[in-house]
Amino acid sequence: MNLKTLAASCALIASAGASWADCGIEAGRVNIIGNEFPAIQTIAAEAAECATGGVTIEANLTADHQTLNVAGMSGNPAEYTSAIVANSSIVALINEDVIRPLDDLVAEFGADIPQRQKITVGGKVMAIAFMANAQTLAYRSDVLEQVGLDVPTTYEEVLAAAEAIRAAGIMDHPVGGAYAAGWNIAQEFNNMYLGHGGKFFEDGSANVSINNPQGVATLEVMKALTEYMNPDYLTHDSNGTQAEWEAGNVALMNMWGSRMQNIMDDEGSEPQVYENTKVGGPLMVGDSGVPASTLWWDGWTVSKNISDDDAAATFRSLAHAVSPETLTDDTMEQAVWLIDGYKPAPVSEGVLAAVKAGTAPYPMLPYMGLLHTALGDNVADFMTGKESAEQTLADIEAAYTAAAREQGYIK
Repeated sequence: MNLKTLAASCALIASAGASWADCGIEAGRVNIIGNEFPAIQTIAAEAAECATGGVTIEANLTADHQTLNVAGMSGNPAEYTSAIVANSSIVALINEDVIRPLDDLVAEFGADIPQRQKITVGGKVMAIAFMANAQTLAYRSDVLEQVGLDVPTTYEEVLAAAEAIRAAGIMDHPVGGAYAAGWNIAQEFNNMYLGHGGKFFEDGSANVSINNPQGVATLEVMKALTEYMNPDYLTHDSNGTQAEWEAGNVALMNMWGSRMQNIMDDEGSEPQVYENTKVGGPLMVGDSGVPASTLWWDGWTVSKNISDDDAAATFRSLAHAVSPETLTDDTMEQAVWLIDGYKPAPVSEGVLAAVKAGTAPYPMLPYMGLLHTALGDNVADFMTGKESAEQTLADIEAAYTAAAREQGYIK
């Protein structure tokens, strides 16, 4: 899949005319690992429909999937026959050579899979995408009305609204965010840095380039936001941030589109919270005119170290899971689906707005994961006041460069 066309793919509302066969699998083992939000839970459940006396289908859906999938696919045979991945996480699987090209399986079993869902890397199909995702604004309309403010469109307006909410005595910590030390806070840096117009690497090379005015501004805005967050923000991943929202403690947050269904339904929170939870577009920051977010796809892969029967069973069960029949009244609102027949719902408005705004895809580069790790290991030093912004950025660049040299990306 050409990532330049992802935005168009996400926005389309396709007709449900494709012909999808029954699973028809006679033998094989399927074991899926992935994240645990509703859309992926649906994909796993749909795949499980293909289980028979000769076909076993299991799934391990967990927030820790990225720390488990490489190890679980490295054995021979692999424990997991498929990992559900995104732009960033597929790179580690390719680098470790634990997933296989899907071209032969597509030719044999995937004639009805739309071209837009085929993720190609190096000219080979390496994953089948089923949804698009992005982080955008979630807000409490009733709280904003209480302080007489419009819906924020920039992080500067979020900060002003947060101060007004606190000053009015409505909430002590009105801002939420997935700022857990590690992957989550690194992703928040990525979003904010792109929003400031920053570039991660020197043109045409793997040399990192974030210790600059855009990098400093990124850290400063992130730090300003944390002044309005729960003091334990460095422990809050998406699950923790969602819990804060549902408890009624938060009025503004940058959150994944795939989570919006959870915070807008009537489970886990009081009517005052879920009835006033609304979705906005991606926030801007500074004057670059670039959204402070990244566009993602989620899709499934097939392990390399498994038998042909297991590979075929895995591909066919997951192809069944991304057929138009998966989209029902209950599932339509769970994601911005790339599946034929998708009709956008209110919970998808944020991701669709991110697409329309030209949000940049997360870089699918073999060395981006190294930078993401370096960010996750060091950004908290600035947040907690241990280091200056410039020193923190220098530490990140040094950590990345050492890792990139070790892996041969930098000579």
